Amino acid sequence: MPGTIPLWKIYLKLALAAVFWGGTFISGKLLATELTPVVAAFLRFTLASVVLLALTWRHHGHLPRINRDDLLPLLLLGLSGVFAYNVFFFSGLKLIEASRAAIIIANNPVMIAIGAALFYGEALTTRKILGIILSVAGAITVVVRGDLSQLLTGGVGWGEFLIFGCVLSWTTYSLMGRRAMRHFSPLVAVTYSAVAGALLLLPLALLSGLGAQVAASSLTTWGHIAYLALFGTVLGFVWYYQGIVRIGSTRAGQFINIVPVTAVCLSILLLGEPLTWSLLLGLLLVSGGLYLTNR
Repeated sequence: MPGTIPLWKIYLKLALAAVFWGGTFISGKLLATELTPVVAAFLRFTLASVVLLALTWRHHGHLPRINRDDLLPLLLLGLSGVFAYNVFFFSGLKLIEASRAAIIIANNPVMIAIGAALFYGEALTTRKILGIILSVAGAITVVVRGDLSQLLTGGVGWGEFLIFGCVLSWTTYSLMGRRAMRHFSPLVAVTYSAVAGALLLLPLALLSGLGAQVAASSLTTWGHIAYLALFGTVLGFVWYYQGIVRIGSTRAGQFINIVPVTAVCLSILLLGEPLTWSLLLGLLLVSGGLYLTNR
């Protein structure tokens, strides 16, 4: 059980989960050049679903039953957090740098805070409002590359809009997840939403040439799929939720700050992407905003 894990291991797992999530932008960027978005997403979550189902069976001794009232929420979780998010994710990474995508997506906690205030009546403190302003300013700085005139001259392309679709999808997933969490543990909710998402992706993956793309995939391609499924999905989520159970969502949420920093550093080191002044400023603003929002 998470409560028996030594505290230092909890912090280590949270840090590693954040690093793994930062690495998903690198694998996602490279995988987007090899596979179509729906095929990449389907393979990622098919593999992740198999492992998550095994972990759920081991933890509970069985697969918890899904009541009729829970079926629609779980399908919606799969539709938003798996299907839509990953189609936007891989499609966007075909068009823009992984580092810029990571900083835009880093606004997930900020959008969730706004959604929680609108739909659940959670208070927006002065500190949270300041954090939201900083994070949004950072994202805008990255999107327009430090030149606000690009908002008026068409300098913002489809890649940025697709990555912002990730933010909206994940916000929807997180807010709807509250209902599912009332009847399922986080592990079960993540597992069933992953299975639902993979099933929803299957028809489009088949239409996109799933068989031919799988047959033509190299060992490197399968390595990226395995990383996204096992490290970016299974271990990332399981360790993050273990942290929430042990030290609370507020302190665990602070580790999200590591994700954009890791993604930017890895993008520069492994992909050769440039570190521009607008990217660095956006990273600093978003990181500060995340700290204030999740503090």
